[in-house]
Amino acid sequence: MTWTLPNTLTLLRLLAAPGVAIMFLYFARPIADWCALILFVGAALTDWLDGYLARSWKQETKLGAMLDPIADKAMVVIALMVIVGYSSYSPWLVLPATVILFREVFVSGLREYLGDVAGTLKVTKIAKWKTTVQMVAIAVLFLQGVFEHYVGMSVFGMDSAMVEDILDGKTDDVLGLRWKVAGMQYAGDVGLVLLWIAAALTAISGFDYLRKAWPHVREHP
Repeated sequence: MTWTLPNTLTLLRLLAAPGVAIMFLYFARPIADWCALILFVGAALTDWLDGYLARSWKQETKLGAMLDPIADKAMVVIALMVIVGYSSYSPWLVLPATVILFREVFVSGLREYLGDVAGTLKVTKIAKWKTTVQMVAIAVLFLQGVFEHYVGMSVFGMDSAMVEDILDGKTDDVLGLRWKVAGMQYAGDVGLVLLWIAAALTAISGFDYLRKAWPHVREHP
């Protein structure tokens, strides 16, 4: 095994995946949200960095090619699990998350079935775009969780009438409730739209992979 810097970064990204969930076991919110967000964004950036360094330094290896998609899938699957787990299980969130998780499991099983042939099926631009959009959507949804918890802290002890007066501008907003609510709503809406776009790209890339793999599946039933 060749432990180049790109491979090391990929391994660190793989190890960071469960760390996103562990943050919520050892830290209270919103500290856990911040830690998960920073860890996820940092790991997502290494996804671009390790590939860039491997190509620039001509250090592309079979180990890196194996670990890279595993690390990407682990990051996405675990992060979505955490987001859905801490959400209100809205179908608008659960449905695109289900599409993404189903595709990743299905394609992983198909690759295992194809064996060595799977390595001949090139990664398409759509697949790369779906990974990028997934990462951005998840990061924005983590940010929504940060705003949501700060809103909860700000309204603690207030009745609904007082909250409405602050949001309507009838009462001074000394705690910055209005911008926290605006941030929560904006991040939630943007994150959800991006997640649906990611789900659509995920479904398209999964179908494309199946289409390319189907001749090999038919040859080896």
